[in-house]
Amino acid sequence: MQFGDLKLTLVNGGNFRLDGGAMHGVVPKTIWSKLVSCDALNRCEYATNCLYVEGRGQRVLIETGNGDKFPEKERRIYGIDHDQSAEKNLRALGVEPESITHVVMTHLHFDHSGGTTRHTAAGGAGRLEPIFSRAKHVVQRKEFEAATHPHERNQASYLAENIAPLDDAHLLQLCDGETEIAPGVRVVPTPGHTPGHQSVLIDDGAGHKVLFLGDVVPTAIHVRLPFIMAYDLDVTATLESKRKILGQARDERWLLVFGHDLQTHAGYLGVDARGQLAITEPVALS
Repeated sequence: MQFGDLKLTLVNGGNFRLDGGAMHGVVPKTIWSKLVSCDALNRCEYATNCLYVEGRGQRVLIETGNGDKFPEKERRIYGIDHDQSAEKNLRALGVEPESITHVVMTHLHFDHSGGTTRHTAAGGAGRLEPIFSRAKHVVQRKEFEAATHPHERNQASYLAENIAPLDDAHLLQLCDGETEIAPGVRVVPTPGHTPGHQSVLIDDGAGHKVLFLGDVVPTAIHVRLPFIMAYDLDVTATLESKRKILGQARDERWLLVFGHDLQTHAGYLGVDARGQLAITEPVALS
């Protein structure tokens, strides 16, 4: 998709499955099951959508997906697809990982940061290296602190194998609040899912904006304010982040991009026949 002088391309970082109840929080299954299907284990299938932004002398990758390092047990639990990864799909587009200038992660959970590192060819399974070896990897400082000092509630989602090699290679750029990280690309704090969660706002310079939401609004279904994941650490903060960011997106007609939606990758926000927030104009990013 051409966006002013920028080119936006959706990149598949690998599909996986998560518990449907956890994905929809207090919303009962009798409601959410009408909107999304689940398997016999109550798992719903989701994408890990990444967004490649090229132009103005920069190559920015937003999110890195699951990666391909998961052992068989975790692959079965989460239904992780190792046939797809951000690295593989970027190469298919003719984009070499070494050419990426910035990697922006909304947060450091494994399904967003798993594609940052890989096992070395010579070092064996225990040795890891950054995939985007010349890129600044941008996260909020609060997120880095949470990820490197996990507690019992979040430690299963933060994997050192995705974070420590970046820190060791001095590739991390830690931000404190809203920050422009490349021309026209800005990170905006949207806390709640994690303390340092951020979304990414892209400006074409002519009054049009694209917002990559991350897990503050993981799918198009989640634009409804009560739809908040049970995975979120601070539900009230998520609610306020959603209320603020979605209100501005609707008023200013921002194109919203969803990190986990299999079908509705992007679209414009409106109100449906029942008066509820909904994506009323889906957009294909191709």
